[in-house]
Amino acid sequence: MKRCALIVAVLCVLHVSVAPALAVASGSFAWPVVGPILKGFDDGASPYSAGHRGIAIGAPVGTVFRSPAAGVVSFSGKVGGYLYVSIDHAGGVRSTFSWLTSSAVTKGQTVEAGDVVGSTGTGHPGSIVPHLHYGTRIDGVYVDPMSLLAPLDLSGLIRLVPLTWGANPYNGHSRLARMPRLALQALAAP
Repeated sequence: MKRCALIVAVLCVLHVSVAPALAVASGSFAWPVVGPILKGFDDGASPYSAGHRGIAIGAPVGTVFRSPAAGVVSFSGKVGGYLYVSIDHAGGVRSTFSWLTSSAVTKGQTVEAGDVVGSTGTGHPGSIVPHLHYGTRIDGVYVDPMSLLAPLDLSGLIRLVPLTWGANPYNGHSRLARMPRLALQALAAP
């Protein structure tokens, strides 16, 4: 009987400790705003230690951001003089957006993935580069938002320029234009 109770207790502990990681499919959330990651997730040594429990996504002040998934707004208002919005999603996931300039939602409002939530602010107090702070929790445990976000389509950001062996279309302003001709030929060789 004691052995059975011990096995049940261990299984309960394992279930609780892995439940946040299994609650939602990886890559199922859309990016609230597209920009460079200025600071990544750091959960710290304990729930009460220093860390960065979210990601900082670079975006100019006033950039519209969107709900990463369907859910219900659980909070929209000021805390300590700064504007925050939290959205509860399926699977026990809560998204929080911090240091905003405006909110387009109210508590209790249902949102769909892609709905406008608000506008970005300056980011963390004292930050030099404006950004959206985006944090996520699953069942109250902070998790790295990158584990939930879908891969970005970079095709619109990448532009390939054809090499011309005659006249220089860059007028000497690019690194490619300054490369020796043999190096360019080596790059073009199969």
